[in-house]
Amino acid sequence: MATALWFTGLPGSGKSALAQAVAQYLRLAGIDVATLELDARRKAYFPKPTYSEAEREAAYTRFADEAAHLYRLGTGLVIMDASAPRLAMRAYARSRMTHFAEVHVRCSLAVAMARESARPQGKVMAGLYAKAMMRKATGREFPGLGQVIGVDVPFEEDPAAECVVDAEHLTIEAGRDVVLTFLRGWPALSGTL
Repeated sequence: MATALWFTGLPGSGKSALAQAVAQYLRLAGIDVATLELDARRKAYFPKPTYSEAEREAAYTRFADEAAHLYRLGTGLVIMDASAPRLAMRAYARSRMTHFAEVHVRCSLAVAMARESARPQGKVMAGLYAKAMMRKATGREFPGLGQVIGVDVPFEEDPAAECVVDAEHLTIEAGRDVVLTFLRGWPALSGTL
């Protein structure tokens, strides 16, 4: 049975590391897993991203549609890794897939900012939060810096998220185990782990 699991939370919360740890464990257990990471997919959707609000909406719609396509193909588990600051973005994905759950990787903005500040340039601009805070305080613009979740755009928590990981206090391995415990009790994957 195809299932989908969306890892969501603030940038720097650890959701990508957690999603990768869960995917690696499940693959070793023989589960068919496809992973989609918005930071990697965005440039496929928009080769020259502007990070505008309209583009963000379109990117999350395409992301959910791509996950739903893999889901319909019968992929065992589709792991989605993206902040999706608005509940409506995640609700859209949920409406496209019957067996869907949200993993909220929760930590405070201060912890997310500290973690993100140590992250090198990669798929996401380095110093994201510091630049957003400087822009907010001084009006200085940074090319390629769109609205930053947690600074310019609030992150809307879903009180009904199926699984919540306390990423502020747990290691990646302990967080992975929280997700695996949830998956073992989730009827959509019952008996496969």
